[in-house]
Amino acid sequence: MSKNVGGPIGTVAALVRSTFLVNAVYADSAREHGLTQQQGQLLCVLMAQPYGMSELGAILGLAKSSLTGLVDRSERNGLVQRTPDPQDSRAVRVSLTRQGARLADEFYDETCRRVEELAAGLTPAERDTLAALLGRVVTDNKVPTVFLEPDAAR
Repeated sequence: MSKNVGGPIGTVAALVRSTFLVNAVYADSAREHGLTQQQGQLLCVLMAQPYGMSELGAILGLAKSSLTGLVDRSERNGLVQRTPDPQDSRAVRVSLTRQGARLADEFYDETCRRVEELAAGLTPAERDTLAALLGRVVTDNKVPTVFLEPDAAR
């Protein structure tokens, strides 16, 4: 039998269940834009700036082989491009193509809209409190910037 069915939930369950909720929204939005969830994450990360492969691997939490496959597929689809790193001739930087930037904007806007809807039942003050508390959890745990604030994405 499940615990806390219909009753209040604690911090652990709330954080885990909210992760599943946001991931489902993110996956649905990615699928509707013809992307995998990881491609959507890659595009959102690259909206901020180009990154080297090792930086991308750290930000996305992917092993080198997984990241290489992700970038290869995204490059074949015309979404990203590799260019030589001006500081290191052995390395490359990954950036969005024009097509990738356009798709990233559409995917980002739609994902923001859908995630915003998750908190539609909260008052503005409750939303501010939720953002402040989750912001502290993210900052305290040094989560990399994988998704920009809506105002900062442009």
